[in-house]
Amino acid sequence: MATTAPPANTIRKGVQPLRAGQGNSFLWRRLHSLSGIVPIGAFLIEHIISNFEILNGPLAYAKQVQFLNSLPLVRVLEWAFIFIPLAFHALYGVFIAFRGRSTVNVYPWAGNYMYVMQRVTGIIALLYIGQHVWRQRFSGVSLPEHPGAAFAKVQHELSNPWMLAIYVIAMIATTWHFAYGIWLFAAKWGITPGDKARKRFGYICAAFGTALCIMGLASIVSIVMAPPAPDDVMPEKPAVTAQASPSTEFRHPENYGSRQ
Repeated sequence: MATTAPPANTIRKGVQPLRAGQGNSFLWRRLHSLSGIVPIGAFLIEHIISNFEILNGPLAYAKQVQFLNSLPLVRVLEWAFIFIPLAFHALYGVFIAFRGRSTVNVYPWAGNYMYVMQRVTGIIALLYIGQHVWRQRFSGVSLPEHPGAAFAKVQHELSNPWMLAIYVIAMIATTWHFAYGIWLFAAKWGITPGDKARKRFGYICAAFGTALCIMGLASIVSIVMAPPAPDDVMPEKPAVTAQASPSTEFRHPENYGSRQ
């Protein structure tokens, strides 16, 4: 007895969570994935670790900011490895987000929720990073020239309850986006072939992202709970003018009067 073949449009359970693209899309998506790990991901880790110095007080944080801004060719490194890659990753990520189609309402499985959350957290991170860079880097007192003002500048910003809420939400969203981005990177680049490898690596990424998030939130709590810091904990020292020392002044002939 002949059997009928299943319809060609039979819906399979779930959807493909990883799509590499074709042609130029494949290349741009790979560059987008790579830029999220290096250099943006590396900078995020460094940034959270540097901000963790806040727990040691305003002076320790100021010294950390001073050290970072004293690195050779720091402005070239800043643009070449932070601003430009970040702009590419963010803009192409927005392009992918608006071109993609969510199927959570049809296939409510974990892969689809991760797909949506990766794009939602990416938009949150983009909006937060944009205002954060403007406020802390290009607005108000210039921290590269006045690193001692870093603690007070952030503390003043977080004195606004709305801004504090934005920082907390953005920290959670950014670290989640990065942790899941690492998992996607490993899967797309063939580092974790197979479902078991991806599942195990998923636990590692979740633990790593949680650790980064806790460090970031601890820095926020520490600076909010700290006593008000001075405007600059490393004020510029006044220039030393050439003048006679007390001992020299004492031995000047005019100071001896009529003594012979």
